[in-house]
Amino acid sequence: MPPTPADTRASDPRMANQPAPGSSLPLPPPGHPDRLTFIVGNSRSGTTMMMRIINNHPQLHALSELHFFEQLWSPADQNKALTREAAEKLADRLLHVSREGYLTRYQPGKYMQEARELITAENPTFGQDVFRAVAFLETRQAGKLIPCEKTPQNVFYIREILALYPHARILNMVRDPRGVLLSQKRKWKRRKMGAHFITWREATRLRINYHPITISRLWNSSIGASLQFLQHPQVMTVHFEDIIENSEATIRTICQFFGVEFHPLMLDVPHLGSSNEVDDPTQTGIKKERAGNWRKGGLNDAEVWFCQRITGKYMDPMEYPRVSVSPNPVAVAGYYLSFPFKIALAILVNLGRMKNIVDTIKRRMVG
Repeated sequence: MPPTPADTRASDPRMANQPAPGSSLPLPPPGHPDRLTFIVGNSRSGTTMMMRIINNHPQLHALSELHFFEQLWSPADQNKALTREAAEKLADRLLHVSREGYLTRYQPGKYMQEARELITAENPTFGQDVFRAVAFLETRQAGKLIPCEKTPQNVFYIREILALYPHARILNMVRDPRGVLLSQKRKWKRRKMGAHFITWREATRLRINYHPITISRLWNSSIGASLQFLQHPQVMTVHFEDIIENSEATIRTICQFFGVEFHPLMLDVPHLGSSNEVDDPTQTGIKKERAGNWRKGGLNDAEVWFCQRITGKYMDPMEYPRVSVSPNPVAVAGYYLSFPFKIALAILVNLGRMKNIVDTIKRRMVG
């Protein structure tokens, strides 16, 4: 699935109505406070791989999963000014997440000195201003110019991001839903594959989160959320399979969209983060074998059947062909019966990760 050139993009059903790179409003210069970029998409759609690709660029600095939107901010906060103390606490927390990882237990005050220096005496200060200030601080300290924040769930906040940061660029990653399903199914095993930062508690949460109906509906929701911006000049959708199969050409197109030059080192990414194989940081490059790995096993026919049945309305126009399966009726019944209990348990174990529970569930499960 080669990336579509600017003069033939409209002929590709998956990219129909997508603006050609460079056709949007001019970006502010590098280092300008409005020069923010984001990587979004359904979880396990290649966002982490894309983050590593981006971070190999001399101007782009990737920040991994700050989880500001949804966990630390909600749309109701957009016009709520923060006190200086509250702004400093938010900056301290974002710096902690940026440097320690969002799975690490928060230690209040660990970065408070930097937070206080970052928050000026200007009034009012809003949460979105603190997020931007932290993003640029981390980027400057990395010796780069343009921050690129990667939180997959931000696909549900594209509208808010564009309103808050008028010159932002958003890269939306999409992957075959069956590949996403397999990766989500195995994600809890990442702790034994090299992701030692994943605690047993987090691994348990990930295992609870998995159900073919839940994951398939989440895929639909993320696609539906991004389709609203299909014609927006500051949002670009890229397929995981294009990155894998036509790496350089696709990444060159992404660089055009971000307004930066392509650098060959962007392709030199370590073999990390897969749910299907052990991490090997000594090996670099983009592995073509990752495309269509769900066909090699790992999903039963009932899981594939559920996935195709639920996501079919988006699979077809995106040219993800369905396969013929004959699921075991007992397995199908089992998944149907277990779904209410599994979704209730998943909501319970994820309560601490949502600032506005009702809004979050509505965004994620409608689609």
